[in-house]
Amino acid sequence: MTAPRNRARVLLTHPPAALAGYFGDTALAELRTLADVTLNPHDREWTMAELIAAARGHDIIISYRQTPGEAVIFDSLPDLVAFQRVAVDIRNIDVAAASARGVLVTRASPGFVPAVAEWILGTMIDAARHITPYAAAYHGGAVPAARMGRQLHGATLGVIGYGAIGGYLCTVAQVLGLRVLVHDPYKTVAPPLRQVDLAELLSEADYVVPLAVATPQTENLIDAAALARMKPTAWLINASRGNLVDEAALTRALDERRIAGAAMDVGRAPDQMPSPDLARRADVIATPHIGGLTPQAIEHQALESVRQCAVILRGEVPEGAVNAEHATRLARLRR
Repeated sequence: MTAPRNRARVLLTHPPAALAGYFGDTALAELRTLADVTLNPHDREWTMAELIAAARGHDIIISYRQTPGEAVIFDSLPDLVAFQRVAVDIRNIDVAAASARGVLVTRASPGFVPAVAEWILGTMIDAARHITPYAAAYHGGAVPAARMGRQLHGATLGVIGYGAIGGYLCTVAQVLGLRVLVHDPYKTVAPPLRQVDLAELLSEADYVVPLAVATPQTENLIDAAALARMKPTAWLINASRGNLVDEAALTRALDERRIAGAAMDVGRAPDQMPSPDLARRADVIATPHIGGLTPQAIEHQALESVRQCAVILRGEVPEGAVNAEHATRLARLRR
């Protein structure tokens, strides 16, 4: 990559720990060949006032997933041309406000597909073979009694949402010998996958995996009625978005033992983390939003964001743009 004739200025919002874990040295070195880069010096997120002050005179903001793109940013920074997100989820970016000011918004593509699918399969095995309680007992100095487990081969997986992760997960699950049911009103799947309505999926699956996109229509998709349809031996596994699950209803279902358990990498705590009240339960397997936290997944999104930045600095629209038709400030960067 080559730098533009007039040296541009780019602001990275990641605090140092997030910069190391969610962007990395390779992407940062590439970005510095393109522009003068300003980093967040604090071991925390900038406040909105601090972010605006730091971003004055910068052409591009490249944002960590926890950095909101509030309207005040676009109203306060007349030099800003683009607001990039090093993630797929842009729900905390006010795209309408950015568009009104002519600022381009971009997102990264989902390079975490294998990583998240592997997390799902790992929790299925954990749940089926009681790995977490065995490990906890041994860690506490006890010798746990052996319990009968179940094998994944021959079990039924129910996938809600046949997107990138859903498709990948279904392929791997079939190799492992699972029977796979899919519910997605917007996609058609081919045998041996079986396309079913949501009620049938919930009543037949041993593992229910919601992978639908988080929208107002899918808010609390897994509610009390959905949980009531599940088998008492079934597990709910959420690696998508906390918005998909009614957590109060899930708590009641677990309390009443109407389902066997839940595994969650996401929830309604800050940064889509699992809610602590659910995560502490013995019938829940919880991890802190790490489904996509692998070097390959992180580098994919970080380097893609750098490539987007290079295109933007030429005054062009990159792949991943979400409001290209409103990005009038891009013309400033054309050579």
